[in-house]
Amino acid sequence: MPPSEFALLDSSYIVRYLTNDPPEMAVQAAAAIDSEQPLCISEVILAESAYVLTSVYKVPRDMVVDTLISLIHRQNIRLTMLPKLLAVEVLQLCRDSKRYSFADVLLWAEARHLQAKGVYTFYQRFPPGADILE
Repeated sequence: MPPSEFALLDSSYIVRYLTNDPPEMAVQAAAAIDSEQPLCISEVILAESAYVLTSVYKVPRDMVVDTLISLIHRQNIRLTMLPKLLAVEVLQLCRDSKRYSFADVLLWAEARHLQAKGVYTFYQRFPPGADILE
């Protein structure tokens, strides 16, 4: 199988890029992210990045949502599974409320995108219209 044209981004690069912490790593992350090189972000990595930004760096959720949406709207960025518009739609659910976790809304979006029957979960705080299976 020939090598792909894109590279995957890890949360360490995303967090360094968005926080400029530490500066020397942020420069390296920016060199990759600000390039024209095609990059791909897993939805798992989006959730992990959101968690680190809100928990470790104490960035308000609305700022995390805006920042991640700006990141995924970059021309050279794609997501592994979700269309960008669907990812933006579900990330918006996390903006003003801690009711929904970043991981849960992204999982729900994947279920929608894959046309799954639903999601087996004991967590009853999935977005409205989510098909919770028991």
